[in-house]
Amino acid sequence: MMPRVSVIIPTFNRHRKVVRAVSSVLQQTFLDHEIIVVDDGSTDDTNAVLTQFGARIFRERHPANRGVSAARNTGIRKSSAPLIAFLDSDDYWLPDKLAEQVAFFDHHADSLAVQTEEIWVRNSRRVSPKKRHQKPSGDIFEPSLKLCLVSPSAVMLKRSLLDEVGLFDESFPACEDYDLWLRISCRHPVSLIDKKLVVKEGGHPDQLSQSIMGMDRFRVRALVKLIKSGMLNKTQRDAAMQELTFKCTIYGHGCLKRGKTAEGNRYLRLPQDIETKLSFDDLTGRPCERLNAARCEIA
Repeated sequence: MMPRVSVIIPTFNRHRKVVRAVSSVLQQTFLDHEIIVVDDGSTDDTNAVLTQFGARIFRERHPANRGVSAARNTGIRKSSAPLIAFLDSDDYWLPDKLAEQVAFFDHHADSLAVQTEEIWVRNSRRVSPKKRHQKPSGDIFEPSLKLCLVSPSAVMLKRSLLDEVGLFDESFPACEDYDLWLRISCRHPVSLIDKKLVVKEGGHPDQLSQSIMGMDRFRVRALVKLIKSGMLNKTQRDAAMQELTFKCTIYGHGCLKRGKTAEGNRYLRLPQDIETKLSFDDLTGRPCERLNAARCEIA
C-alpha cells in the first residue's frame, strides 16, 4: 500500500549525523511514511552505519558525489507517496513534525506547500534567527528574492507541485533551494505552521555555505533563469529585476575590489544587458523575445 509521505534524506560523509536524522524520522508520531536515504558517494562509514536500520529504510547510492540536488532528485524519483518531505542529514525533526504537516494538508486541501518553524543551533549552541530570516506565510515570492526563506528540512510538498515546476536544478552547486522556492513561490503560496518542529544545525565546515565562496553569484544565476522563463507577471518581474540589479552591483563591485575586473564588469552590465535584450508586454510582463543564453552565462 502506498505511504502518505515520502521522506528523502540526502547525505554525504556524515555517518554520525545521518543516524540521528534517520532516527528522528523513525520516532515520528505519524508512521505512514517511507524513508529514502540517498548516499551521494560517501567515502566514510555511511554505508555501514545505515545497515542498522535494515528494511525500515530504502537506501540509494551514487557511486560518486554528484551534489545535493542530484541526491534529492534521485530520492524524489524513487519515492511513491503523494506528499514529499526532505531532511538534510545534519538536521533532525521533533516527533510531531510529520503529523502537524499532514494534518495541515488534511484541513487545507488546496495547499501545495507548507513548512514549519525551526530551532537553530550553531556550533552546539542555540541561537535566534535574525529578523531578515523570519519566515513569512502565503505569498512569499518578493521577500524570498533577498534570501532563501524556505528550509528543505522544514517543508512538505505535494508531488503534483514538483510535477508542475520541475525538480532541483542539478547545475547549481549551491543555492539550488533558492532556485526551486522562487519557481514555486512565483506561482503558489507557501504556508507556515508556527511551531518549531525542526532542529537545524549550522556552523560546521562541510556545509555548502561554508565551503563555497561567492554564494550570491548562484542567486544571480537563479534570478536570470527565472526572469528568462516567462513565468513572472509584471509586478514579479519588476521586483526580480530590482533584486538582480542589487545583487549584481554588490557582487560586481566586490570583484573589482579583488582585482577581478572582467568578472566584476560582467556582473555590473548584466541587468542592463537583460533589459536591452528582452522586450516585455506592458500588461502581462512576459518576455516577447528570449535573451541569448550565452549572454547570461555568469557563473
